[in-house]
Amino acid sequence: MRAPVANALTSKIPAPRAAIAAMKEYHPPLGNRDGLRLDFNENTFACSPRVAEALTALTTGTLTKYPERGPLEALAARKFDLAPEQVLLTNGVDEAIHVICQTWLDKGTEIILPVPTYSMYEVYASTTGATIVTVPAPDDFSFPFDQVFAAITPRTRVIALANPNSPTGAVMTRVQILTLADAAPQAMILVDEAYYHFFGQTVIDCLGARGAGRAPNVIVARTFSKAYGLAGLRLGLVAANEDAMHWMRRVISPYSVNALALACLAPALEDEAYLQWYVGEVKAARSEFVAVLKAFGVPHWRSEANFVLVEIGRKHRDFVREMHARGVLVRDRSADHGCAGCVRVTIGTREQMRQSYTALAESLAAITWRPGESLRGTHAS
Repeated sequence: MRAPVANALTSKIPAPRAAIAAMKEYHPPLGNRDGLRLDFNENTFACSPRVAEALTALTTGTLTKYPERGPLEALAARKFDLAPEQVLLTNGVDEAIHVICQTWLDKGTEIILPVPTYSMYEVYASTTGATIVTVPAPDDFSFPFDQVFAAITPRTRVIALANPNSPTGAVMTRVQILTLADAAPQAMILVDEAYYHFFGQTVIDCLGARGAGRAPNVIVARTFSKAYGLAGLRLGLVAANEDAMHWMRRVISPYSVNALALACLAPALEDEAYLQWYVGEVKAARSEFVAVLKAFGVPHWRSEANFVLVEIGRKHRDFVREMHARGVLVRDRSADHGCAGCVRVTIGTREQMRQSYTALAESLAAITWRPGESLRGTHAS
């Protein structure tokens, strides 16, 4: 009989790189997600019917070939008025972040992160040996432009800006982004526009011919996991200057985007009517949800994304548990920088959100919640 295999963490295997051993772990709570999914900022309804048709039209022979993303990158480039060489499709935006960190960060360099923000910037940066410079947002979670500007040094190589930001929904202006790009020509400015469709403002036009190279050190990232409803296919996109793209293509795996995801890109981009319907639903539902929060007296922050951050206070864990018990999943963000007592609620369609209001009322009652139970010292607006 063979001896049992030892646990990999206790067996005598070679130690990983010091940066890997020290890196921050990210374990999203993905188990047991039956219910109304207001926890991960996904499309809560469905992808375009055209995407479903494209999937059913695939032949078994399609899966025998390595995926070829070049023609689809050219298609996306036309959509955004860019050259094909300026667009790179990725296995979700997470891969794009990883590639950017691997391309420009190293020991002795710095990445600037306004916090709170998306966790994976720090996770991937921590594997490079670079110094992570965090810049805390003020209590209202507005973008700390002056502090980010002041943090720029000759060692700055990446500034990661989520616009709108997660988990807060706060935004920054075009002028602020381009000012930072001008102030740090030695750095790449990652503008993560994962929630662009719910905000409507972008800097991607600064990269193309019409932008006349206005922002050569700006990288814009987009995802198809949110408004387009393709989270399960893991499809993202980055757009950048051709010189920057040259180096990123060296780092990225040539076959990281699978054939199913590529087959769905064209119909997803072409069905503009469906996209606009879903975005319109979410924006209308967001306004309704904010009105409900005000009626209950629940503090919250203004959001330009498909979610709203609310302040529950000391009973935030109990609130999440009570909502889950009633079939509504929400995300506890209390561990994020400056977010003590906060819970993020994804916004779905108006019908879906109206279904959640009973659970909201019952959950607040179940935890005997009262306004003023703050862990942050100040209340949201």
